[in-house]
Amino acid sequence: MAALTVGFDLDMTLVDSRPGIADTFRALIARTGVYVDVEAVVSRLGPPLRTEIARWFPPEQVDEAVRAYRELYPAYAITPTVPLPGAVAALDAVRDSGGRALVVTAKHGRLARLHLDHLGLVVDEVAGDLFAEGKATALRQHGATHYVGDHVADMAAAGAAGVPGIAVATGPCTPDELRAAGAAVVLDDLTGFPAALDGMIRLALER
Repeated sequence: MAALTVGFDLDMTLVDSRPGIADTFRALIARTGVYVDVEAVVSRLGPPLRTEIARWFPPEQVDEAVRAYRELYPAYAITPTVPLPGAVAALDAVRDSGGRALVVTAKHGRLARLHLDHLGLVVDEVAGDLFAEGKATALRQHGATHYVGDHVADMAAAGAAGVPGIAVATGPCTPDELRAAGAAVVLDDLTGFPAALDGMIRLALER
């Protein structure tokens, strides 16, 4: 059995970043004067920032809007963000099993690290600016044995990396959607992760 290395998505998997992301978009609206339906934005977190920005800004303004959003983000998004239920225990479970924990996220790596440091969530590596199958590259590079996420694209990443996808139904995707996307396990939230991980480790050892 390969050494245990578990990758985690960040937004709506480890942390509830919706309030801070909403506040950052409101600040972006105030700066640019461009309308954004903030409630719609936070209801579908997962895809890259550029994808969301492109829904609201003309193509020639997207790069600048992304830059402005990321400039505003530390002041508006870090403090309101909280760990999701079970997040701390999930990371502890990986370490208690002798494993390593990674964060592999569509969020810019520097901003992801700000969240982790602020909340005291300790991981071994952070890989940012990755989505769907793009996350598989980082999972393979770091020797991930499992990937945990809330989005169907996270399950696609796990599949592309050839590792089991552990889904949590804390984001925009339903349990049925996550199963259809290839999840090996679907949990209500991370409170069920330690038992699920223990079961998967036991099963792997028996093979």
